[in-house]
Amino acid sequence: MTKAEQTRLRTWRLKVLQRAGEGSRNVAQTCRHFGISRQAFYRWQRRYAAHGEAGLCDRPRRPHRSPRATAQDIVSKILYLRQTYHFGPGKIADYLQRFRRVKVARSSVHRILGRHGMSRLPANQKYQPHRKRWQRYEKAQPGHRLQVDVKFLERIPGTRTRLYQFTAIDDCTRIRVLKVYDACNQRTAIRFIDDVRRRLPFRIHVIQTDNGAEFQSQFHWHVGASDIRHVYIRPRTPHLNGKVERSHQEVVDIHVPYPIGSFSKNVGGR
Repeated sequence: MTKAEQTRLRTWRLKVLQRAGEGSRNVAQTCRHFGISRQAFYRWQRRYAAHGEAGLCDRPRRPHRSPRATAQDIVSKILYLRQTYHFGPGKIADYLQRFRRVKVARSSVHRILGRHGMSRLPANQKYQPHRKRWQRYEKAQPGHRLQVDVKFLERIPGTRTRLYQFTAIDDCTRIRVLKVYDACNQRTAIRFIDDVRRRLPFRIHVIQTDNGAEFQSQFHWHVGASDIRHVYIRPRTPHLNGKVERSHQEVVDIHVPYPIGSFSKNVGGR
């Protein structure tokens, strides 16, 4: 019951008590007029005499004692499992029965969670089926798949030169080859992939790139002529090129005195 409803109810009950005290009206007539029982009238009268207008408000109907209520330590454990591991009512009940030897009904767990405002989890914390979760994948053979991508580095102050980092990572060995160029086009991408083929100690079978302009028809046919299969990832799915995308978050020191196109770095291992 809201505060406004409590105020209206208190005002109405006070009006009933005042009406019974007016003139020659007795309690029975007043109760018939307002449609209430005499037991309720005398109960309100006793509360009003003891506590004033505050006694005319409804009192909570919760019992003073609940011998069969769930113990507080079990309630704390339920809330901990929900908040920490995001278990549902059924899983929480099974956990308590298996590991704590405490049997709690699923409906009781659901009621406890609702009482503490934890019946619904945020969207980012909800359980997802295994088919929707992320999956770690890697190729078992070196050179089976090479992830390639480009990252814009910076613009040299006072000039119109822009620096781009071309990166290639082997899906199996995590060997990384990167090189910096002052242009980002298909001819630069071809030069980079030829350099990668010379540097890697194994044969490349598949090259995987995004749908950037530097990896279009001229680059595609050049890779195919080298007996290498070129595949594109789906649009707006950078996580499919996750290894090379993650490597672009690392900071690479660039020494400007070196000629553009000669900077490269090989990183092996996992």
